[in-house]
Amino acid sequence: MHAENTIESKHNPWVIFSVVAMCTFMSTLDSSIVNVALPVIQKTLGTDIHIVQWTVTAYLLTISCLLPIFGRAGDMYGQRKILTAGMSIFVLSSAACGFSLSIWMLVASRVIQAVGASMMMSNGPSIIATSFPPQERGRALGSIGTIVALGSVTGPALGGILVGMFGWQSIFFINIPIGIIAFSMGRILLPKGLHKDETFDFKGSILFALSISSLLLVVSHGGKWGWESIQVFTGTSIGVISLLLFISVENNVRHPMLDLTLFSNWPFLAGNLSGLLSFMAMFSNAILLPFFLTNIGGLSPSKVGLIITPFPLVMGITAPISGYLSEKIRPVFLTTLGLSITSTGLFIMSGINAETSMVHIAFIQALMGLGNGLFQSPNNNSVISSVPREKMGVAGGMNALMRNIGMVTGTAMAVSIFENQRIGYLEGVLEPTAVQNTAAFIHGYHNAIITGAVIAAAGAFISINRKGYASAVKTE
Repeated sequence: MHAENTIESKHNPWVIFSVVAMCTFMSTLDSSIVNVALPVIQKTLGTDIHIVQWTVTAYLLTISCLLPIFGRAGDMYGQRKILTAGMSIFVLSSAACGFSLSIWMLVASRVIQAVGASMMMSNGPSIIATSFPPQERGRALGSIGTIVALGSVTGPALGGILVGMFGWQSIFFINIPIGIIAFSMGRILLPKGLHKDETFDFKGSILFALSISSLLLVVSHGGKWGWESIQVFTGTSIGVISLLLFISVENNVRHPMLDLTLFSNWPFLAGNLSGLLSFMAMFSNAILLPFFLTNIGGLSPSKVGLIITPFPLVMGITAPISGYLSEKIRPVFLTTLGLSITSTGLFIMSGINAETSMVHIAFIQALMGLGNGLFQSPNNNSVISSVPREKMGVAGGMNALMRNIGMVTGTAMAVSIFENQRIGYLEGVLEPTAVQNTAAFIHGYHNAIITGAVIAAAGAFISINRKGYASAVKTE
């Protein structure tokens, strides 16, 4: 294994960053761009909200299972090889998504698309970590984290515009030309990456995937199955047993898939936990707001996209500024303030109804964009800077994993609470009127968003208690 911390490359590190950023943005954009199209896909393909939700959940679930596995494969066989192969898979599966004729064909295509996305996302941080000198590495990795967040929250706005103008298939077809360009640039510009003469942890990989998929499946469908059902019991049992076996294997194998000792580092753990909670809160809004604007507000997909646009717009302006400020002041102040603002925005959102003006909703989205912009980049810098240089790639991959678990859990939690509260509101009503259906919808929506606000507040509490960052900050 090479001992150098930085890969020799004829290209400027920021040129390499631009290629990785393009791949990362595309893969994370597709985690949320489908959200705004869900009502249209649901109607076109003739399904219900629990089924159509799988176009989002299956994508995020697959990524969550495969991120550490493909990150390890990149370390062994070269990051460029894995990333560009992932881009090829991503482009082909995007075409398959656009040509899907049934909901399950679309879900299957999304799973394959997620395989390609996980190959890109898991190796992007490693390429960045090994291409930049130490004094620039933390900021570059923090910026990639911001790209991930921007891709996640830009999806609904861009998706709304595309669906309104060209139909729901366009949100997948747009990936094809961009993906071809990114693949070509990657083959030319990206360094091959470091190779490690180590064995691949197949047992740990299988146990990890089994544990994550089982537990997230329970979270996704527990409300529909019933929390005391045999499906929930079985899924939880498999997940917990697999997780315990995974931990045992990782603690005893020579070359583990995940370095579990990182979690004994409180700044690293606190940053990942607050990041997880921030994405759970963010996706409670991202998954349900398009349905509210469509079903209650009566807006077209294009107008839905415009209403959501202030979120990524303000975040895109705020994130670079907060990233720069995190080099000057302790990130704990920025991350805590950001999550507090996000929590406040969600609490305000929980009070909207059919009479609320669209301008008011757009303003709240801007407020939450400000909160997330303040949080994401400093949090990622804090996480990366809390570990030794030789583990920065692993730390970046773990951070991405926590974000994706947050997206899956937040999506499942929001839909489960929404449906449970909506159905409970109509209990005993055999033939609800349009007014009653609207009231039930708003009731379910309010409870789901309030939960998201509480989760963001919990993230702020964890963030303000992260300690030890000052001693871990780069001094090179």
